[in-house]
Amino acid sequence: MSNYGWTGKILRVNLSNESVSIDDTSKYKEYIGGMGIGYKIMADEVPVGTKAYDPENKLVFAAGPLTGAGIPMSSRTNITGLSPTNPSNLVADSHMGGNFAAMMKFAGYDAIIVEGKASSPVWLNIQDDEVTLESANNVWGTGIYNTTAVINSIAGKEASVAAIGQAGENMVNLSVIMNGTSHSAGGHGGVMGSKNLKAIAIKGTGSVEMAGTGKEWEELNKYMLEELVGANNNHVVPSTPQPWAEYHNERSRWTAREDLYWGAAEPPIETGICAAGDINRIGYRTDKAIFDLGPLAEKYTVRMGGCQSCPIRCHSQIKMPQLKEYGVSEYAENTCVGYSGPNGVMIKGSKDQFEEGDARILPRVLGSQLTDDYGVWCNYGMIGDDFKYAYNNGILKEVLPADEYNSIPWDLLEAGDPAFLVDFYRRIALKEGEFSKLGMGTYWVAKEWNYGDDFWDGAEDGTGSKIWSRLGFPRHHSSETAGQVGATLNCMFNRDAQCHTHVNLTGSGLPIEVQKKVIADVYAIGSEDALDAPNDYTPANEAKAKFAKWSIIRNVLHDSLTLCNWMWPMTASPLKERNYIGDTAIEAKFMNLVTGEDYTEEELDFAAERIFQLHRALTTMQMGSKNMREDHDDICGWVFDKDPDVEAFTAGTNKLDRDDMKLAMTMFYKEMGWDEETGIPTQATLDKFGLNDIADKMSSMGLLA
Repeated sequence: MSNYGWTGKILRVNLSNESVSIDDTSKYKEYIGGMGIGYKIMADEVPVGTKAYDPENKLVFAAGPLTGAGIPMSSRTNITGLSPTNPSNLVADSHMGGNFAAMMKFAGYDAIIVEGKASSPVWLNIQDDEVTLESANNVWGTGIYNTTAVINSIAGKEASVAAIGQAGENMVNLSVIMNGTSHSAGGHGGVMGSKNLKAIAIKGTGSVEMAGTGKEWEELNKYMLEELVGANNNHVVPSTPQPWAEYHNERSRWTAREDLYWGAAEPPIETGICAAGDINRIGYRTDKAIFDLGPLAEKYTVRMGGCQSCPIRCHSQIKMPQLKEYGVSEYAENTCVGYSGPNGVMIKGSKDQFEEGDARILPRVLGSQLTDDYGVWCNYGMIGDDFKYAYNNGILKEVLPADEYNSIPWDLLEAGDPAFLVDFYRRIALKEGEFSKLGMGTYWVAKEWNYGDDFWDGAEDGTGSKIWSRLGFPRHHSSETAGQVGATLNCMFNRDAQCHTHVNLTGSGLPIEVQKKVIADVYAIGSEDALDAPNDYTPANEAKAKFAKWSIIRNVLHDSLTLCNWMWPMTASPLKERNYIGDTAIEAKFMNLVTGEDYTEEELDFAAERIFQLHRALTTMQMGSKNMREDHDDICGWVFDKDPDVEAFTAGTNKLDRDDMKLAMTMFYKEMGWDEETGIPTQATLDKFGLNDIADKMSSMGLLA
């Protein structure tokens, strides 16, 4: 294979015998990179039945051919391994932005395979082709912030450090791997801890070679930035009326406007009007501080930060002196659930502490500091719901020893004081007492503390859970986002569905009649029937099944190329003269520019589907399931039982109908080439994607449909 885009090398590190070796990337080419490489290695090298914390489990840190080449929104690291959060320790992938993936490519590696277990704590020091294991005794037991600072002092300030905190060291299931002190991958931190691996530091001085010329790269980038890209989540209209825009939508993340400032910058900086096509002001479009934290955040915003090669800048950087009152730095940086997850732990609400309006911002920024330093993962906010159920139903009084229960500062929780979070996260990260079992994850804590059926199936009315699956993962843009499309997506992975393909259109801010025309232009869908107006759903149809499939496949493609699925694909455009229609072939255009090969949009989607077919087959084997519809794809009852006085398909509700959802799933299975009763890939489908060896394994286990 040509090494354009790819480096051609995979670094393999065996912690048990401290050996380092190099594999050839070329044997994984048909799996593209990133997620594809990770899943292929897991299929080939990790036996079915292995558990997440077994030394035989592996972690694969992988990037794709577009990362490091300066393609917009392309610095994503895909981390694949068995996950401890679900009952069968099924294979899953987590993702982090920041600089790690690009630096890995600059050092000359498409992926890093970590296997075995070190005899004592270590960190991995990668300086181009010089790779060493260093003692981590001086940072073991400390948080991610200190660990990063200490290792950077040794590996160089330019090095990107991916580290775990105390939560990962203690094999807390809900723990993260983090680089840049705010770019986290949730769910695999405990696996690093089980291997006694505290961190990976990587510094590369090379580059990613491209087949295309600089002029070609410049022209394609310019086309994308002028005509296609919007704000965070590719929202393509502003949140307020603006002279350049035909539409606006108050929920858009294109928040820039006149008289909106980064107030803590020196001097304050006005975001101003950032019209579509103005490349030099793209970085001002997304003021995530006020979007995530409310209007008071304007006062404390220093600037927006983000990932390598990304102009969007969706990480708000905050300076809030009040944070020092809680024993943490006055600086915080995060985005989205990094802020909202901790706020969900404040189940009695929050009250202003220092000034009017800080109840919205203070618990979020304080909580983000605590979780990021300890390395605790919120499980897409589900840790708050797990806690809320146990608290409201008196379970904590039953399961906690009296002295432990009485030592918890419940008065702070009741008073809405975010100081409660300091105690909450310490107990979880350090595994202090019975209370720390909240860090096991939803499935395990519900089993351990005997949560009732109402936890899983209770109506979504504030008293029941928002959990999506009895396997223990929460919804993530599910039935509330495009109805059966989002619901189907949420059944397909082994953790929360980190798929934004569909929501990037439904949340774009465009009117529904425009969105329908946009989705009808997508080659793999071709029908306006794929999309309904929000909370005004129609029954399942073939177009929705195609939309669900395409959304997943593009998600997998992005996680393999590796591109940010918070932004990609470019389904919609901010330009009226394009009729707001984007360009879903631009991934292929960039791939051809970088690699010098000739991929079509359809060919890349086929390659991505191969990876997803492998994901499904691996999951089937790991579960030993003969009926994935029942064992894996089942949905908690609240989705169908909410709004009890309202029928499904009534305007104003996103309630779904059980029989209709069964039909929607059958239609999806058909689109995927799976058995329509069981949802298991067929022999013909696995053969179609060159997965004959996987078909043979499934057949030998009596699982092949």
